[in-house]
Amino acid sequence: MMNAISDADAVVIGAGAGLSASAGFTYFGERFEKNFADFIEKYHFTDMYTAGFYHFSTQEEQWAYWSRHIWLNRYIPAPKPVYRDLLELVRKKEYFVLTTNVDHLFQKAGFDKNRLFYTQGDYGLWQCSVPCHQKTYDNEEAVMLMVSRQRNMRVPEDLVPRCPLCGSPMVMNLRSDDTFVEDDGWHAAARRYGEFLRTCQSGKTVYLELGGGGNTPGIIKYPFWKRTAQNPASRYICVNDGEAYAPREIAEQSLCMNHDIGGVISSFGKEKVR
Repeated sequence: MMNAISDADAVVIGAGAGLSASAGFTYFGERFEKNFADFIEKYHFTDMYTAGFYHFSTQEEQWAYWSRHIWLNRYIPAPKPVYRDLLELVRKKEYFVLTTNVDHLFQKAGFDKNRLFYTQGDYGLWQCSVPCHQKTYDNEEAVMLMVSRQRNMRVPEDLVPRCPLCGSPMVMNLRSDDTFVEDDGWHAAARRYGEFLRTCQSGKTVYLELGGGGNTPGIIKYPFWKRTAQNPASRYICVNDGEAYAPREIAEQSLCMNHDIGGVISSFGKEKVR
């Protein structure tokens, strides 16, 4: 893996939920139970992912849950330095990141924001639920107020966010249906990603997939396989504990590692130092 990246003309990183889980952003177990004990007791939630689909009966209760969820997965540091270690591997390379993660950990680790495409949204952004317009809104200040002022699993009514134009409830800017807002920033990132890919049609390109599961393979996994097959000089590297594989058509160009992502990145970082 280290040699492939060192020799590459460009590295395209495709990051899924497994990368953030390796960095400590797990959605179940102790981390979930510690921060959502009251919601677990009332609704018998088993993890943060499925709890996010629950339809609460009031906006006040919905935002009590979601403000905690956003705070925990967007505004506090990752427990482990996996993203920083990854940056050290590619810092001196021509790289671009395509990610389905919505937790902002790439930018927190110091990745160039102009080399990032968060295709599925961002926990730090709200949008109109209708939506009546194609714009998103930063939510950090409002979320912090919700976390600090919520009582009995409810936020005060005056903190419930509403669209500044039509007054409809605000929702998370997360791709779950056809109401997802692709704002100007989203389209600019998409253009930059497309332009970068055009420079990778020949030459030594590494398509590095980290933690991509089976939920949205059409975003990262399948395009990476296709582009690897189209360019004999390219390599496909997949690191994902228990889910690393490649089709036989690109087997000779592939390296699949069924190990913890953080451990693999850390070990190759130490090798690079030596």
